[in-house]
Amino acid sequence: MLYLVRMDVRLPADMPPAQAAEVKAREKAYSQSLQRDGRWPHLWRIAGEYANYSVFDVEGHDELHELLSSLPLFPYMDIDVTPLARHPSAIA
Repeated sequence: MLYLVRMDVRLPADMPPAQAAEVKAREKAYSQSLQRDGRWPHLWRIAGEYANYSVFDVEGHDELHELLSSLPLFPYMDIDVTPLARHPSAIA
């Protein structure tokens, strides 16, 4: 199943810079592993915001929930999920 996911990151203003750098490094490593294995095929930054739009290609709702809740930045995110279905007019 395909999902469009918007993630807005809101790190606490009082988070120590070293802690922020560490959690961002873990986030990058985890997200890149999901990209490499094909479950996170698209990741797009939203210009001017600490946010992204992503497309996930997973078996279903439960797998998506597991992946998202395992993100190191998950405790600091607002997440909106939209399940996608193929459009009948799409040529691909």
